[in-house]
Amino acid sequence: MLRRDFLRRTTRTLAATLLTRSAIARAALVEPDPLPQKFHAQDEVILGNTGIRTSRLAMGTGTIGYGGSSNQTRLGDSPLTKLLLDGYHDNGLRFFDSADSYGSHPYVAEALKHIPRDKVTVLTKTDTRNAAGVRADLDRFRKELGVDYIDIVLIHCVTEGDWTTRYRGIMDVLSEAKQKGTIRAHGVSCHSLPALKAAAASPWVEVDLVRLNPIGSHMDADPATVISVIKQMRAQGKGIVGMKILGQGDLRDKPAEAIRYALGTGVLDAFTIGAESQREQNNLIQRVAAA
Repeated sequence: MLRRDFLRRTTRTLAATLLTRSAIARAALVEPDPLPQKFHAQDEVILGNTGIRTSRLAMGTGTIGYGGSSNQTRLGDSPLTKLLLDGYHDNGLRFFDSADSYGSHPYVAEALKHIPRDKVTVLTKTDTRNAAGVRADLDRFRKELGVDYIDIVLIHCVTEGDWTTRYRGIMDVLSEAKQKGTIRAHGVSCHSLPALKAAAASPWVEVDLVRLNPIGSHMDADPATVISVIKQMRAQGKGIVGMKILGQGDLRDKPAEAIRYALGTGVLDAFTIGAESQREQNNLIQRVAAA
């Protein structure tokens, strides 16, 4: 039985790998349509109807992020802080994408000591699933980040299709925090198609972090399906921030194609990619401009 289970799992994994490789190959063969305009990573964008103005490209801090660390935080204190500051000063990036589960708050806090607070957008996420815990998270997050307010707080990694009723208490806490001015906008990070559809139907969602890339890697559904849901969100004035633009590494050797696709869909206000070096960040900046 154990051997059969092992073989079954191995077969599924191999099939998924081959499917991903096939999708990458197909994507590389498609001749892209010309983009409707010139884009730059540092372009000022507005996230839906939130009034939040920030850069088109966010500096992600959560590549393979879980359990309080990520590829970025594993670089160490000085390298990550320098990467954030260089991105702000040298490349005009004014969007810090962090999360409690990445362990990146202290690094963002150190960078914020050297940047005017009102010139940068700070996004973070909570994995807590009860109201009292989220209320405590908000106090802790502001202390860890060294700020009086947080621009955007998301309920992180939501998969349940009924999350807008299941987590109503959490939503109320975030709504109250917005009324008090301790956060500017609230929303969700979706990790399933039912959760994404629920977010599209909810007037509470102001910002949605969505997974999108041309090969459907680590996404909630195929790109066409996801884009159709995102269009519903945009029609309601929700701010849309793309993630998994490089398919969690599956398109890391094809960043030009992936970035061009993200820009060409016309459904993203901004998108986040986690660079792990200044060279990689500079390359992303160039890829956006070259698209």
